[in-house]
Amino acid sequence: MAERHWYIKNCDLFEQLEPAQFSLLEREARVRRFTKGSPVYLPADACESVFLLAEGRIKLTSITPDGKQAILAFIEPGELFGEMALFGGGGREEYAEAMAASVVAMIPTGSLDRVMRDAPDLALRVTKLVGLRRQRVERRLRSLLFRSNKDRLVHFLLELCDTYGKPTPQGLHLAIPLSHQDIANVIGTTRETVTHLLGDLQLNGVLKVGRQKLIVRDVGKLAAEAEDGGEVRTRHAVVETADAPRSPLARPI
Repeated sequence: MAERHWYIKNCDLFEQLEPAQFSLLEREARVRRFTKGSPVYLPADACESVFLLAEGRIKLTSITPDGKQAILAFIEPGELFGEMALFGGGGREEYAEAMAASVVAMIPTGSLDRVMRDAPDLALRVTKLVGLRRQRVERRLRSLLFRSNKDRLVHFLLELCDTYGKPTPQGLHLAIPLSHQDIANVIGTTRETVTHLLGDLQLNGVLKVGRQKLIVRDVGKLAAEAEDGGEVRTRHAVVETADAPRSPLARPI
């Protein structure tokens, strides 16, 4: 009980609930642990719960008609996912997989729906969450349709800078372990193309590439590699080394 209490209490979406509403979610939630690589849910699974990630990292993916994997989103601790279960029955449309050992609180949709009916502010927050995630997917789809492989890669790396960038003396460390195949599954290309493009960026002094490790040596120079580099630079802060104050980086929508 205490474990579920802590996980739900530390979710920003639930911070303004009344004690009785909070107690209902805590009482109904179940906690499960997932090993790295194991599925949290599969396409066509029944939509019976909404999930709150307490520890670890989850990736949401879709399988294309030709059997390829497309990564839709990365879920971090404190974030809700599988929330489309609140908007109708049927099966899941995406695949959720643990990228690392993860702890998930599973909240029955009926319980969360009851709380949302009594807490309009929570209902509004969940609706905004759904809208923002759909906006992010639509933006990525437009990128797939209208940008070159290199431009899609550069924009994705800039998103990672905003969300996962950690200043170090060498540059901005992207603190999320992604394989070249993972990156390919996000930007809609092949692993070989990603390897080639990352190699070019490393030769140009923009990146330092290691095994599932990327360091952006110069965010401005990376932005300049994009086809709309002038516009991109205005939306990304200059990154200092670990010895200097860090400029705020906005989390992308």
